Amino acid sequence: MGDRILICTDLDRTLIPNGEQPESPGARELFARLCQRPEIALVFVTGRDRELVMEATREYALPLPDHVIGDVGTSIYTLANHQWQSWHSWQVEIADSWRGYDREHLASWLADLSVLQLQEDAKQNIFKLSYYTAATIETGALIKDINRRLLEHNVEASIIWSLDETTNTGLLDILPAKANKRHAIEFVMQTLGFDIRSTLFAGDSGNDLPVLTSPLWSVLVANRTEAVSLQATRMAKEQHTENALYLARGDHFGMNGNYSAGVLEGLVHYFPYTESWIEEVIGA
Repeated sequence: MGDRILICTDLDRTLIPNGEQPESPGARELFARLCQRPEIALVFVTGRDRELVMEATREYALPLPDHVIGDVGTSIYTLANHQWQSWHSWQVEIADSWRGYDREHLASWLADLSVLQLQEDAKQNIFKLSYYTAATIETGALIKDINRRLLEHNVEASIIWSLDETTNTGLLDILPAKANKRHAIEFVMQTLGFDIRSTLFAGDSGNDLPVLTSPLWSVLVANRTEAVSLQATRMAKEQHTENALYLARGDHFGMNGNYSAGVLEGLVHYFPYTESWIEEVIGA
């Protein structure tokens, strides 16, 4: 693949500075300009749908991605000339996990769980069943109960819980087992011809842990919570992937390591030659 790099990045509180911590001035613009280089292919990996992705690019002046892994890994799109092209091959790839059932069937099996509140229709899709929970809920027992109910119908699911810090609300997504961020990224890598040493993932939260602690080169931006930092470090150690996890700490190029500054810091950590690319942009 030569010097080509596939940057796969989460959006909210990773590339988008919508957390509590301050953003480094100019870091987002620097990242956007760097992504104009022909050597870089950009993939957004997000829980957002198409409309919310485009809303984010406008509101935060983000670079337009080449591809989007959206809806928490249940959809993949190519974005060309402002036209969205869905990857039907990905829908085929993940469909068999749910054994022909749809999300309405799954929801009916969980209807008596009062701790779950269905999210709005706009936040659901054919392979994504999403709920709100309390921020302080005991997630281990809940996920175990949901898994048990689904397995009674031979449904294989990936159940992901994360905390929306901006609203202090728990978010629980039930997806086909194959529709996780890591599998989606690897599917994109294989389809586009990138290997494990020409790909970088950037994330910030609990729902990024399956990728952050995998053999894929990953950066955990500095605005992460201490809990996520500790969990990622522990899981990477258990899985012997410590060398594939970088914790951004700031001070690179005078930036604080938060959000896009952390993505840039991770990029230089794994691909040292890109430092000269960044210096070219700064000096331009």
